[in-house]
Amino acid sequence: MEVSSTEALHQCITDHTLEAVYLYTPMCGTCQVAGKMIDVVEKLPQSFHFAKANLNYLPQFAEELSIESVPCLLLFKDGEEMERIYAFQSVPYLYETLNKISIS
Repeated sequence: MEVSSTEALHQCITDHTLEAVYLYTPMCGTCQVAGKMIDVVEKLPQSFHFAKANLNYLPQFAEELSIESVPCLLLFKDGEEMERIYAFQSVPYLYETLNKISIS
């Protein structure tokens, strides 16, 4: 689900027990590869709801959460940030990280 405002992103985080927020910028080549990995993980059996956001349109959110770079995957459980991933190593790595958080 593409989100285009800080308010909508905060709403996703509070509305879902497990929320994965993927932050990217369209001109970032690494983001293109990471986005494809996210698409695969999203289709696998797991409990997370996914939100995607172009960070160019969310400077307030980037500042609030001190986002250092893109791509970035923020994993929330009950509204609390549990994990922040900047290095998207592989689909299995992402999938295992999601599963560890969902069962903790």
